Amino acid sequence: MKLLSGIRVLDLTNVLAGPFATLHLALAGAEVIKIENPGGGDLARKLGCRPELNAELMGTSFLAQNANKKSMTLNLKSDEGRDVLKKLVETADVLVENFRPGVMKRLGLSYETLAAINPRLIYCAISGFGQTGPDAAKPAYDQIIQGLSGVMAVNGDERLNPLRCGFPVCDTVGGLNAAFAIMGALFHRERTGEGQFIDVALLDSIMPLLGWVAANLLIGGQQPVPMGNDNFTAAPSGTFVTEDGYINIAANQQDQWEAVCDVVGLPQLVTDPRFAKRDTRKANRKALTAVLEERLTERPTAYWVEALNARGVPSGEILGLEEALNAPQVAHRGSLGTVTEPALGDLRLFGLTAKFEKTPGALETPPPRLGAHTGEILGGLGYDDAAIDALRARGVV
Repeated sequence: MKLLSGIRVLDLTNVLAGPFATLHLALAGAEVIKIENPGGGDLARKLGCRPELNAELMGTSFLAQNANKKSMTLNLKSDEGRDVLKKLVETADVLVENFRPGVMKRLGLSYETLAAINPRLIYCAISGFGQTGPDAAKPAYDQIIQGLSGVMAVNGDERLNPLRCGFPVCDTVGGLNAAFAIMGALFHRERTGEGQFIDVALLDSIMPLLGWVAANLLIGGQQPVPMGNDNFTAAPSGTFVTEDGYINIAANQQDQWEAVCDVVGLPQLVTDPRFAKRDTRKANRKALTAVLEERLTERPTAYWVEALNARGVPSGEILGLEEALNAPQVAHRGSLGTVTEPALGDLRLFGLTAKFEKTPGALETPPPRLGAHTGEILGGLGYDDAAIDALRARGVV
């Protein structure tokens, strides 16, 4: 049994936040129907590092988050296209869209309209700023939200600040938030039979992730200071130079700090008044780093990682992305799976990383070609071949 077997999701989303949300529903077993415009589909189909794949409308950005889904094309600007969507809504459990606020209403496809057709429908709208408020109508990409949320202000250090995260963290977290919200709404519907409207904003989604930093300001009155790779909660806790590169060390507890001193052969630091207590170590972290790196640069990273972990001090190498993706622990966990696309061959993609004992998720089908399932889905709604051909001729699908 799959967690979401029998759940039909209409996915009207594009690019990242919305498709990432529906990807998780698809990996959990829902039937996700990706509804795309006939003129090229999801913009992500043209985004990626391989121009030849972009030309095929199978860009790497699209491949990353659309496995296990079906694709149908539908022109929602046409009356017939909207009629088809309304028929689909009759059969659906969830609809997800990430248009700007007001677009669906102008199309005559607002939540109120669709809920009248199917009161059990869960309708999730994902946007940059939410459906209401002074910024609701503004356009928003991930980097814009990173800047407005305070994320960029706390990244980097005195040499490089502000600094964006190296991946679209706001879009990604927004997608996870939407998936979480949809699952909660499905649970509520199981108890009450009620569908509902969900308003997810990327700005709302990312800001709670600043929780510790925000609490220091909101409650403690302390402004954040960009600290680069150092952890503001403890010292030594951050990135340090070794003989052949770098190491992450997180000695967040007193006994871990004392173990660090023992491993690097500097037991006298335990009683040094600059470093004896947590808060004094934090205040003198630059001096501490210099002292530790004198010893750490005598041996390679691998030596220190093994020695420190053996003493219960969290530490690790800093891997490149390729090394990280092929690490033994990642392979053991099955975070990446393989599906075969007829023309592209084997694709390594992320699956459902939550490990359900009774209802495990599975990476089963490759990201779909544009409109690959249009005929199948329309047939399920009662359209015969002649009617489908007529819709194609009129540009509805």
